[in-house]
Amino acid sequence: MDPATEDVILIDELLTPDSSRYWPANQYEAGRPQPSFDKQFLRDWLTSFGFKKGLEDGLNGNGWEMTPAVVEGTKKRYEEAWQLLVDND
Repeated sequence: MDPATEDVILIDELLTPDSSRYWPANQYEAGRPQPSFDKQFLRDWLTSFGFKKGLEDGLNGNGWEMTPAVVEGTKKRYEEAWQLLVDND
């Protein structure tokens, strides 16, 4: 809510793979982490380098620079989710 106007403000994650958890049904295994179509791939990469929720200045105070492989891996997951959701073939 915008405190000045009391309007509802939509900020992030409406109907995206991040607002819900999607994973391939044929790969689901109870009791273990699931391969997913969300930003968990990026979260896992960040935490492997010491990122902790609430840490604002990143590595050595210089922010976080993703490797091309992490950028491509994240992009690939979103594209795959999109294709699975909209492809009618």
